[in-house]
Amino acid sequence: MTDIDVIVAGLGAMGSAAAFELARRGVRVLGFDRGAPPHASGSSHGRARIIREAYFEDPLYVPLVRRAYERWAELERLAGRTLFVPTGGLMLGPPNGVVVSGALRSAREHDLPHELLDAREVHRRVPGMRVTTDMVGVWEPRAGLLVPEAAVGAHLALAADHGAELHPDEPVLAWDAAGDGVVVTTARGTYRARRLVLAAGAWMARLLGTAAPPLAVERVVQHWFRPARATDLYAPSRFPIFIGEYAPGLVWYGFPDVGDGVKAALHHQGEAADPDTVRRSVAPEEVAYVRALLRAFMPDADGPCVDSTVCMYTNTPDEHFVIDTHPAHPQVVVASACSGHGFKFSSAVGELLADLALGTAPAFDLAPFRLGRFSQA
Repeated sequence: MTDIDVIVAGLGAMGSAAAFELARRGVRVLGFDRGAPPHASGSSHGRARIIREAYFEDPLYVPLVRRAYERWAELERLAGRTLFVPTGGLMLGPPNGVVVSGALRSAREHDLPHELLDAREVHRRVPGMRVTTDMVGVWEPRAGLLVPEAAVGAHLALAADHGAELHPDEPVLAWDAAGDGVVVTTARGTYRARRLVLAAGAWMARLLGTAAPPLAVERVVQHWFRPARATDLYAPSRFPIFIGEYAPGLVWYGFPDVGDGVKAALHHQGEAADPDTVRRSVAPEEVAYVRALLRAFMPDADGPCVDSTVCMYTNTPDEHFVIDTHPAHPQVVVASACSGHGFKFSSAVGELLADLALGTAPAFDLAPFRLGRFSQA
């Protein structure tokens, strides 16, 4: 096959969005994935993902997430299905903690709608949440949740509608630069294309080789708990998404019950993992740890754990993204290492990857996400 414009390796959050954006521009796209996306083997699953504007990690993300909101709304319209559920959001913790102080910085720098609530007001506003008197909450009205499996599926379906050829269950094993193009080897064959987008998530280091930054794959467990008694305290109309710093530097997050129970998980507290051998079983003590947080902060949600699943973060040393062209081969675009906070941006990142692949100037400054920052460091 020699008439391919762009190959996309990896069809999760970022790869599916890139395939759609390229195909809608009339580009001949061939996409590969090691599974049949949307699947539960990588990082783009879990039934609910947070989207928020008052970005505690860094204010530089706010313009990009605003564009992502626009693109999610467009995708909902094109796909004819609900992908975003508005719930509002609470960033919780001590006033000088990383979550609250970071959220306030972004909100103030970008003039975002928000309110600062003391512990009593948090409980009055959200009866299903209790925090200690030394904690505060930053209320963010536009936050909510995305449905990741539906979002990936919508991107892929629309990419196919625009002519993209998608190959599930066909992992990319290797690639080589060939002049100003590429030769890609998969488990089933060899393909040539003018451009390559690498969006392989936890498998990215293997495809980048010596150009890879020091990436660390982290095992993350997500849990769902049935509320302890019949209550609407955790319905999306009454309970927001939240991110809470419950001890210095220790963060957890959660979602309202949209039918599967209240979802809760720890953030950046997982063990190192290999993507091919990651431990998929969930130990009782992992459930017990999150249950203890529920009992402390959401006691009415402390019911049976009805499900747990494992996903992976792929982390850079500074926990910022990688969105760049390959340092030696500009026909190769790299999109990975979302460091556990990337899904919400994928609708907008698809645009950026298409721009980079086609030689168009992106609408956002990608300097903070360049690969070269690691070699310079």
